[in-house]
Formats: sequence, C-alpha cells, structure tokens
Amino acid sequence: TAPPPLLEATGPDLNILNLRNVSWATRDAWLAELQQWLKPGLKVLSIAQAHSLNFSCEQVRVFPALSTLDLSDNPELGERGLISALCPLKFPTLQVLALRNAGMETPSGVCSALAAARVQLQGLDLSHNSLRDAAGAPSCDWPSQLNSLNLSFTGLKQVPKGLPAKLSVLDLSYNRLDRNPSPDELPQVGNLSLKGNPFLDSESHSEKFNSGVVTAGAPSSQAVALSGTLALLLGDRLFV
Repeated sequence: TAPPPLLEATGPDLNILNLRNVSWATRDAWLAELQQWLKPGLKVLSIAQAHSLNFSCEQVRVFPALSTLDLSDNPELGERGLISALCPLKFPTLQVLALRNAGMETPSGVCSALAAARVQLQGLDLSHNSLRDAAGAPSCDWPSQLNSLNLSFTGLKQVPKGLPAKLSVLDLSYNRLDRNPSPDELPQVGNLSLKGNPFLDSESHSEKFNSGVVTAGAPSSQAVALSGTLALLLGDRLFV
C-alpha cells in the first residue's frame, strides 16, 4: 500500500518528544497521524507505558532526523512487539535505542528484531529486563556500529555468548555473575562495569573494579511531554 501523500506539517518544530501513558483515539494509526502534525526535525522520541506500539507501518513515514528512540517502561512490548514497533526502513538515522523494562527475554530475540528493522545502532540499553540465553538460539548478528551495550539489572548468571567483538562500553553491573568473567568470555572493551555482582563479595577487599557511567546529553529546550493523557489529532491541532 502506498503511503499517503506528504503534507506540510502544521505543528511545532520539536527536537524532543516524551509521551507517557497516553491513549490515542486512532489506535494503531496514532504514530502516523502524529507525524502529520510534527515537523520532520524530531531527534529524540520517548514512548513509555503505551497502550499500543503495534504501529501501522505502511502508514508511518520515515523519521529523517530521529537519532534516539526510547521504548522503556513498556513491559508488555516483548521481542515480537519490538519487531512491530521498529517499522523497517523508517528510522534511517537511529543511533540509540533504549529498551529498559520492555519485556525483552533473550539477546538473540533482540538481535533478530534489530536486523528486521535494518537499524545500525551505536548504543543499546537492555537493562532491567529478565534476560536468558535460550538453548540452541541462533547467534546474534549485532549492528556493526554498536559500541555501547547496557546489560545491567538483567539477572544474567554468565556473560551472554556472541557479544560484539569490540565495544567502547559494556555494563554488566548488578547481575548474578558468581565468578570473574575470563578474558575470552568478554569482547574487547574500553569501559567495563561489573559492580554489584555476587562474585565481588567473595573477592579480596584489595581487588577493585573500575566502572563507567554513560550520561545522557543535555535536553533541548524544544521539547514536549505528555503524560496520562487522551490525545486527539483533529485538523492541524493537537487536543489533549
């Protein structure tokens, strides 16, 4: 199905848009209708506690400038839902994807969703998901440009197999690792965090591990946040 003709957006020229617990009268078509209202310069989109992330991808237009997509705090999303939410070829400039507490279960399932969406991420946050290595699961084909991976608070008992060969940042903190990972289990990494794992409690107090913190950039003043709202798009205005 051909996408609808591109109309000039009549809404604000936002860089950042945060949506939390927002219900839309248009159901699965809400993202496409929101795009008709927004100008195309949106760089950061956060959607939390959404009632539906099963987008009508044939109606969704390309996000030409979106570099960060945050789908955290959507525990019902899961890996199948992620495939539906990441409409293929609609996020050509996406660099950072946050999926904290988003119902992810296996690294391989996330990899499959990313491959289907054809996104080349630099940063991926999978923290606060209950991850496991599924027996016989295919190895991950991680995005080739990935350099930051957050696997903290995921309940991992061992380092997942098939991690990218090289990373700038790898966060494995606050998991259930009962021994210090051997070098051959880890990728070549510049900044590794292992704090909060059980094996550290049994280590000699003289052994210390350095950990890094990834900080988010300062938010733009051109931002809008909607929380706990029923939103209707009528004509060229957004009613809440």
